[in-house]
Amino acid sequence: MNQILLEVVPRDVSVVLQEVSFVKNNFNQITGINIPDLLRFENRSWDVASVVRPIFPNVIPHIRAIDFDLDNCEPLVKTLQQSQVPSVVVIKGDPPTDMSKQVYPTTSIKLIKKLKKEIQHLKVYAAVDQYRVGIKDEFDYIEMKKDAGADGFLTQPFFDMRLVDIFTEKLKGMEVYIGVSPVVTDKSQSYWESRNRAYFPREFRPSLEWNVKFAKDVITYCSENGMNAYLMPIRINLEEYLRRIFD
Repeated sequence: MNQILLEVVPRDVSVVLQEVSFVKNNFNQITGINIPDLLRFENRSWDVASVVRPIFPNVIPHIRAIDFDLDNCEPLVKTLQQSQVPSVVVIKGDPPTDMSKQVYPTTSIKLIKKLKKEIQHLKVYAAVDQYRVGIKDEFDYIEMKKDAGADGFLTQPFFDMRLVDIFTEKLKGMEVYIGVSPVVTDKSQSYWESRNRAYFPREFRPSLEWNVKFAKDVITYCSENGMNAYLMPIRINLEEYLRRIFD
């Protein structure tokens, strides 16, 4: 059976616990929780993940590579070992807009290598950003992350099944989570296009109906092709979104 991850934003620990408990009790299709690491919140992803783990053992915090000095990673390694979090996803991370926080020239590839070396039992996923550069360059980057020891990949949200097909062909044989995120306003679509360079097909509509159907299509595709899905419900009613997908 394919896995379906749900992203939960770590605004407030008590709210996170309510959300994941609700999901656990109502949607057995969700098999794991993903926790992004967002600088605008005080809660770091791995701390929230350790609290979520008793409810969802399969919890995956994001680790921002640029936040860590590769020569002084002991605190991170120790924290991950103590929390007993089973997996992480390493992303490069965007620098803070006001430069209030120190960043380092640490790349995803270097941090993947470091974590795989220091914590043998830790499953380390890498990110795929299908919009970052040209497809060929992203494919090369995927190979470099595989060589660094990545155990699998989580992608940015897709909005076009043709693009899903192109990338899953490249990723076959790996543990892969195909990202899906509902975009239900023109403003949100413009943000995705300008900030993330996302591609929307001509038939895309910023409606809940379109996005629910697309999520269902991706889940079906994943189950038929040995892939997993990764739902990122941003600024949308979580219960309504999940009920409509899994009705």
